[in-house]
Amino acid sequence: MFEELTQKLELVFKKLRGQGKITEANIADSLREIRRVLLDADVNYKVVKQFIDDVQKRALGQEVLQSITPGQLIIKIIHDELSKLLGVSKAEIAFAPLPPTVIMVTGLQGSGKTTFCAKLANHFKGKGHYPILVAADIHRPAAIDQLEMLGRQIQVPVVVERNKGAVEIAEESIEQARKGARDVVIIDTAGRLHVDEEMMREVETIKAKVSPHEILFVVDSMTGQDAVNSAKAFHDRLDFDGIVLTKLDGDARGGAALSVRAVVNEPIKFASVGEKLDALEPFHPDRMASRILGMGDVVTLVEKVQQQVDEQKARKLEEKLRKAEFTFEDFFDQLQEIKKMGPLQQVLGMIPGMNRLPADVSLDDHALVHVEAIIQSMTREERRKPHIINGERRRRIALGSGTSVQEVNKILKQFGEMQKMMKRFSKGRLPHMFQGMGMPV
Repeated sequence: MFEELTQKLELVFKKLRGQGKITEANIADSLREIRRVLLDADVNYKVVKQFIDDVQKRALGQEVLQSITPGQLIIKIIHDELSKLLGVSKAEIAFAPLPPTVIMVTGLQGSGKTTFCAKLANHFKGKGHYPILVAADIHRPAAIDQLEMLGRQIQVPVVVERNKGAVEIAEESIEQARKGARDVVIIDTAGRLHVDEEMMREVETIKAKVSPHEILFVVDSMTGQDAVNSAKAFHDRLDFDGIVLTKLDGDARGGAALSVRAVVNEPIKFASVGEKLDALEPFHPDRMASRILGMGDVVTLVEKVQQQVDEQKARKLEEKLRKAEFTFEDFFDQLQEIKKMGPLQQVLGMIPGMNRLPADVSLDDHALVHVEAIIQSMTREERRKPHIINGERRRRIALGSGTSVQEVNKILKQFGEMQKMMKRFSKGRLPHMFQGMGMPV
C-alpha cells in the first residue's frame, strides 16, 4: 500500500533527520522535495499547495527552529497535517433510528463497487447486523450474477428482479427487508465506464425514492486524478455522505486517496485492502498517515490479531512457550493464523520500520508457500522432534515439498534458532508484545 510514495518520503525524512540544525532554507528544500513526491503520486495540485503551505506555517515556528530534534518535529508536523488532509478522525456510518438503514453504493464500473457491497454486508454481519443486498445495477447482467455469487459466499440474501427497473427494485427491497427482519439494506447501483447523464438521472431517482441514510461513493485508488474528477461529478449531483477507497492492496500511487477527501470535503469511511471478502477496514486517517509515512500501524495490527486469535489456543501456545515445547506443528498453526490476517506484505507493513528493509528481501505470501510445503512433507514425529531429521529424511522432505535440501536445511536452522530464543524467554517472562496482541501472559 503506497510503497513507492512511502519510499520516496522516507528519503526526504532521512535527510531531515540528518540535519544538525534546521533553518528556513533546509525546511524549504525538504518541502520542495515533498511537493515533488506528492505531485509524482498524482495528488491534486491544489491539494498539494494547501498541504505544503500548512506544513510550512507550522514548521517555521520558533518551537521547531529551537528544538533539539527539529527533524523529528517536522516529521510529526507532516504526519499531523497528513492526518488532517485524510479527515482527522474516523467517520462512522449513520444508522437509522428505526431499521432498516438504507445504504446506496455508487461509483464507476470497474471501481470494485459490487465487491465492496458484499464486503460491507459481510462487515455488518460480523458486527451482529442482518444485511440484505440489492442488485440494482440492471445495465450490466454480470453485476447481478456477481452479487448473487458473493451473497451466497457470505450467506446474505440478495434481492434480484431481472424484469424490473432499477428504481422499482430499490423501492421494493425496503419492504422485503422489513418482512425479512433485515436491518441494513445495501443497494448496488449502476456503474459506467465514465460519468454519463443517463446513469446520473437513474441514481438521482433512486435517491429521491428510497431516501437512503447513507450514500457511499467508491473510488478506485489506482486511477489517480480520474477518480477525483468522477467523485466531484457524483458529489455535485448526489451530495454523497462518504468515500470508499478500493484496491489499496494494488500498485496505488496514493493520488486519489490523498486528494478525493479534500476536493469533495466528505470523509473516507472504508478502505478495501485485499481481494477476500473480509478485507475491508474502517478508515482511520491518523493510522493511514502513519502507514504512508512508513511509521507502521501497530493499533490496526493488534486489532487484527485480537480478531483472529482463539483465546484457548493462545493459552495453550503460551504454556508451550513457557515450557520450551514449541514444535513445527505449532509453527504451522501460527502461519495459518497470520494468513487469516491478510496478505503478508500488508501485515508486515503495519510494523514500524519494515519499509526500511533491503529491496531484495521477499515479504510476499509466496515466501510462506515453501515453508508450509516443507512442514507438511514431514511426518508427525519429525514435526514434534526436528532433531531426528537426518540427511536421508531431509532429502525425502525436499522431494515431497518440491524444494531443495538447502531450503530444508535453512528452515531447520531457522527453527532451531527460534527454539533457542523461546528457551531463553521461558526462563523469565515472555515478551510484552504477546500482551499487546491479546495473548494472555
